[in-house]
Amino acid sequence: MTIVRVTTPGGDYPIHIEDGRLDRLTEAVPADATAVALVSNPVILERYGKRVRDALVRSGKPVIEVVLPDGEAHKTWQSLNIVFDVLLQNALDRKAVLVAFGGGVVGDMGGFAAACYMRGIRFIQVPTTLLAQVDSSVGGKTAINHPLGKNMIGAFHQPISVEIDPEVLASLPAREISAGLAEVVKYGLIADAPFFSWCEDHATELRALDPEAVAHAIRRSCELKARVVSEDERESGVRAILNLGHTFGHAIEAGLGYGQWLHGEAVGCGMVQAAELSADLLGLPREDVERVRRVVEAIGCPVVAPDLGVARWVELMGHDKKAQGGTLRFVLMPRIGEAECMDVDPAALAPVLGRTVADGGRG
Repeated sequence: MTIVRVTTPGGDYPIHIEDGRLDRLTEAVPADATAVALVSNPVILERYGKRVRDALVRSGKPVIEVVLPDGEAHKTWQSLNIVFDVLLQNALDRKAVLVAFGGGVVGDMGGFAAACYMRGIRFIQVPTTLLAQVDSSVGGKTAINHPLGKNMIGAFHQPISVEIDPEVLASLPAREISAGLAEVVKYGLIADAPFFSWCEDHATELRALDPEAVAHAIRRSCELKARVVSEDERESGVRAILNLGHTFGHAIEAGLGYGQWLHGEAVGCGMVQAAELSADLLGLPREDVERVRRVVEAIGCPVVAPDLGVARWVELMGHDKKAQGGTLRFVLMPRIGEAECMDVDPAALAPVLGRTVADGGRG
């Protein structure tokens, strides 16, 4: 088993990475827990529900299930209230533990519910998608979407552990694997140039879920995420670099309607757009822009964005959490392996959009 530690003011916790970890979840349940609330969706429960229930029941605690509708389109107040309804109906107290078992949507909603219920209860992240394993399950950012912006309503609430079982990735559609790999590539672009080169060299193995390649990608991504989060838990400084590609990506998701593109697909395309903007404003070499484009394409993500219209792009980007005082802020790269957050005049976006958008859906 690989263990990566996260240290923040909001809590220190381990990330356990181990094949077969689902069968050992009882180890993650605190001895003083009064009950376990298992939050998931029908797709995950159908495939892995019995294994996880059996593991949690072995803790000796009552296990209550909360079933949420599947998909990004359901990351809403209405779905969040399903969690609260079940917790309240079963009179769970402050020593209950919530287990968020699923992809990023379940993790974000489960974590947000845990942050709010009785002003905060403990929770465990059990991510089942590659994107959630390498990114959204680590760091304590929890949220739901609003029609005007993605993840705009939420809280920072650290889990007490993250339990990663790479074996569950074998059941994912290829598109979900590609979406997760976009976040893996992101870590190389913002903080580790050799890791980015490794991703370029191993894109085929990663898409094929070669066990050795996937294990390395998960471990290194978690290490880099843990390092950044430990330095800046609440995104007041360096943590913002984790949003490379997200300003463009969130605009794609909101502009098309949540769920049309997977989050990682939008981020992958957004990283290409961010590289183009970096070339214009920071002098990122054109050959590096093309490296970004090639690797995003190699992992199976779109590299051409939908044409929302320049005005609509700017409007949607104005709802990004990094925007300050009406000024657009982007994570850009002076070179591969380094990133910074900077203000950008909206006028600078038109040339980039002209080079990166086209009519239609997934490019």
